[in-house]
Amino acid sequence: MQVYLDNNATTMVDPKVVEAMLPYFSEIYGNPNSLHKFGTASHPALRNAINKMYSAIGASDADDIVFTSCATESNNWVFQSVWIDHIVNGDKNHIVTTEVEHPSVLATCKFLEEQGVKVTYLPVNSEGVVEAHTVKSFITEKTALVSVMWASNETGMIFPIKEIGAICKEKGVLFHTDGVQAVGKIPVNLSEVHVDFMSMSAHKFHGPKGIGALYIRNSQSLSPLMHGGAHMGGRRSGTLNVPYIVGMGKAIELATANMSEIMAKIRAKRDRLEDALLELSDTFVVGNRENRTPNTILISIRGVEGEGMLWDLNNGQIGASTGSACASEDLEANTVMLAIGADNELAHTGIRLSLSRFTTDAEVDYTISHFKNAVARLRNISSSFALQKPTAGGEVQECELHHH
Repeated sequence: MQVYLDNNATTMVDPKVVEAMLPYFSEIYGNPNSLHKFGTASHPALRNAINKMYSAIGASDADDIVFTSCATESNNWVFQSVWIDHIVNGDKNHIVTTEVEHPSVLATCKFLEEQGVKVTYLPVNSEGVVEAHTVKSFITEKTALVSVMWASNETGMIFPIKEIGAICKEKGVLFHTDGVQAVGKIPVNLSEVHVDFMSMSAHKFHGPKGIGALYIRNSQSLSPLMHGGAHMGGRRSGTLNVPYIVGMGKAIELATANMSEIMAKIRAKRDRLEDALLELSDTFVVGNRENRTPNTILISIRGVEGEGMLWDLNNGQIGASTGSACASEDLEANTVMLAIGADNELAHTGIRLSLSRFTTDAEVDYTISHFKNAVARLRNISSSFALQKPTAGGEVQECELHHH
């Protein structure tokens, strides 16, 4: 049996999405910016996809949604444009973000620091979440932007975006959220939350890779990252990727229709898997499951190296990860686990399991069996685990990981 449990890295494209995309590769293939009928033939599908995007996230007619190549582009666009608009050509010089953001945010912040921008990286609490009052305490008159992810790609923990948004609105500071792990998994209604910019990526909710979007509240000004033409109202030049935009619209429609019912089923499978794995001694899951996206588990197994566990799972045809796929070639300790206070050894043991609506009960059963056998095998050959004689608690309790 093959089991894919790395859905926070990417998801299978829903066959219904593929079906919706197919006509726009070779039947309705004109450039949508062309004035002839071959170009304009795609306009109804584009409008339909855009309307689905607006509806799914609670955007208003006054807002703008611009399609990009991915959320990494969307994140870069916001940071670099705020730098140009409000720092280089303004009187601000400060950005606030967190220690646990996606690499596309952290790397962009490092680039901006090299340009002289002051960046504050906020710490997380023992649950792996940045608290709203912490954000408030670091905003100054020089702060141009606050950026806090909506949900963690590694832990699944959900951040207090509504509270942080209210603080930013009160302070008159722009607020960006990387919504990649939230959209399609939990309710996201931007009519109820103050967010200036939100990044999205289709391949996280069963759409195609290579298409993302940026939500812009009140269609406010944002210097383009891509120059060249009048595409997307002059905001993002480049010929529109019609089949992928259609696919993203269909994917977000499927992900948000009957969301509570779909996510309840995913959560039930996730909880059953989590409960079974926590029956093993000295296993710990990061974060309270009630404040986690319904599909995610970041579990640590004392005495079992993360890369070794991945190798064993892969041999059993189970796909998982040690964290963000964008950093998966980096064999250093899990930065999120270090941020919440785990010791260096424990931070090397984190395994992320992320389910989807296509995950079956049989796959969960198979994973439980193989996972438990793998832990036994790897602990038997771990000299450090044998020497530790671990108990439930001790060092691990100090960093307040959840031990059930």
